[in-house]
Amino acid sequence: MEAKRYLQEVGAQVSDDFVKNRSILSFEEYLTLFMSDPRGQSRNAAQYLRDVMDHYGTEIVPHPTGNLRRFKVFDVPSSDRDSRVAGQEEVQNAIYRLLGNFTRAGRINKLILLHGPNGSAKSTLINALKAGMEDYSRQPQGSLYRISWIFPSEKLLKGSIGFGGERAPNGEPTTYAHLDADAIDVRHPCQLRDHPLFVLPVAERQRLLEGALKKKGLGSGDGEGSDFILSDYIREGELCHKCRGIYMALLANYKGDYLQVLRHVRVERFYISRRYQVGSVTVEPQMSVDALYQQVTADRTQLNVPPMLQSVALFEPLGPLVHANRGIIEYSDLLKRPLEAFKYLLGFSETAQVPLEHFVLQLDEVLIASSNEKHLGAFKELPDFASFKGRIELVRVPYVRRYKVEQEIYDAQITPVSVGKHVAPHATDVAAMWAVLTRLKKPIPERYPPEVKDLIDQVTPTEKLHLYEEGTAPARLSLAHNRELRKLRADIYEESDAYPNYEGRSGASAREIKTALFNAAQNPDYKCLHALAVLEELESICKDKSVYEFLLQEPVDGYHDHEEFVRAVEAEYLDRVDEEVRESMGLVSEGQYRDLVERYIYNVSHWVKGEKIRNRITGAMERPDEQRMAELEAIVMPLGEEQGEYRRGLISQIGAHKLDNPDAEMDYPRIFPDMFRHLRDHYFEERKRVLRRNKENILKYLSEERGSLSAREQKQVESTLQVMHERYGYCEDCAKDAILFLMKRRYG
Repeated sequence: MEAKRYLQEVGAQVSDDFVKNRSILSFEEYLTLFMSDPRGQSRNAAQYLRDVMDHYGTEIVPHPTGNLRRFKVFDVPSSDRDSRVAGQEEVQNAIYRLLGNFTRAGRINKLILLHGPNGSAKSTLINALKAGMEDYSRQPQGSLYRISWIFPSEKLLKGSIGFGGERAPNGEPTTYAHLDADAIDVRHPCQLRDHPLFVLPVAERQRLLEGALKKKGLGSGDGEGSDFILSDYIREGELCHKCRGIYMALLANYKGDYLQVLRHVRVERFYISRRYQVGSVTVEPQMSVDALYQQVTADRTQLNVPPMLQSVALFEPLGPLVHANRGIIEYSDLLKRPLEAFKYLLGFSETAQVPLEHFVLQLDEVLIASSNEKHLGAFKELPDFASFKGRIELVRVPYVRRYKVEQEIYDAQITPVSVGKHVAPHATDVAAMWAVLTRLKKPIPERYPPEVKDLIDQVTPTEKLHLYEEGTAPARLSLAHNRELRKLRADIYEESDAYPNYEGRSGASAREIKTALFNAAQNPDYKCLHALAVLEELESICKDKSVYEFLLQEPVDGYHDHEEFVRAVEAEYLDRVDEEVRESMGLVSEGQYRDLVERYIYNVSHWVKGEKIRNRITGAMERPDEQRMAELEAIVMPLGEEQGEYRRGLISQIGAHKLDNPDAEMDYPRIFPDMFRHLRDHYFEERKRVLRRNKENILKYLSEERGSLSAREQKQVESTLQVMHERYGYCEDCAKDAILFLMKRRYG
């Protein structure tokens, strides 16, 4: 009984969904739906995909070149765990612009070719779009419809048994769309998923479209500044060869009675599906014909074909191009295929038509392909490239150059479930930093004004890494140079965009780093996936130059020195662990640093303005406290910096922050990260002996030597470990390994 009740509940839900989703309609019912939403039911594939991107919304994200729009469709969770795209906002916006161009042109007249190094997320970008289309097609506003042709049983039709729906005065149904299955002899679905409006004559359809859009305030669809532009496919498209043959046969049989023909039309909702290749197809790099057809009136259903169709030759198209109609087709690694295998794209991408032996296919689908740079470079050398370049839109997809964005790729897939053990703090960010360092190129000083050439020439890979990610300049620079370098951030980031060998074309791919992380998880020396195991794995990669092509690059002023990058990342890791352990000990709170900086800025602000400060105790007006300012400047001010210039620079930074964030509170740690870091380092340097002893106590506690510690020391260690766990995610095993390594390298 429980099973029966469960099935009844599921059955009721499925039935409700079927009715609510308006899965089957007569043509008249579809026209009513169309009139209520003419825009939604008049979109071609480019407009539909653009609406998919709009549907999930956007957000503004920071970027080295300024704030960029990110489309949330690339964050939509799906059954494909690799479908989320980390970064690549420039590519997202480029795809959106191209879809807008197709919309304004009224046709999809070019192929979008994503090109970049292997593993740069080209396929992931396309998969995210496909996943978004699948989900959107299941929403009310994303409904898509096609036609089928219904031929009722003559025997049942005469007996009028088992028919639902309205009836004409002679007792016959006004539509066969809602007939029961046992009342239907033959159903011919359209394999091309022809738009239901194609049943209308072209002139009448155009008048209907323009009138419906105008009634909704969307303009005529083709005027200057129209809200919606009708595509050539919707405006002028015609039924496929098979549907046209059925239509003409029915029209002849009914002696031109068009309404009698419409009784045979069933409008069916369909859903985009990658698995079943409905409006979403991937063509792998293989030599094959992408569109075929078969004669459907020569198969075993011939006996059931109505007499009016038995003399009509009906041809049904097949293949990836057909399956992708009204959706998207992806050519994975397009340029790995022989040139002859995709030459038809020359005409198809421009006219949306593919000639076959008996008829011409008219298609409506977004063409998108991927290629790596080597194959694209070779393709450009061929004489045929001149013919292709006017029909292809190239969109570059480089490797990610910001390590926190790169880390998002690994954090999504390197989890305790996937590796079978705890993932220690910084295991993925050390991998991300090293990967990004391998991709950076040395800036070319000659491209910059003479006064900043030396400044640009001295930027190290690690400094460039942090300039891209946090927008911070090296602490070694004066405040003026610091400000100058941060101003050049966007120029440096875009410097090589016009070069064939652009920054982000070479280096370690995310795929290779993911393999390294999984290998590190199997290291028997660590109970967790530890950052130290990752560092060991990166060192082993650097020794295998026969496998990794990027290792063959010659080092230039520290760039492309991949073994040195491992040591640089190790130093970054030690800095983070040291800071986290010190903070966890609670020797000084962040609030104390903040109070110190706020008092200093208060004095500096009045000093710059030449104003006096009221003494809180005496109430007397006094000059800003020079001694207090000088004491802090001795700790935080870069060497060689002039005191007055430094103070005025600080106030300028605060003013710039207020302009960019007029409603935000003053966040001094964010505005002056270097100042806070210097203060922390100075404080802990003075207390290095205490720190060493506290860290040794932690190691004793974790090594089962806690009996040698006093009750107070044990309590302090337990408090430190609790903070490390709650705030930073350390377990006892990875905390012990991290502190032991830190003691050897920094406190030995």
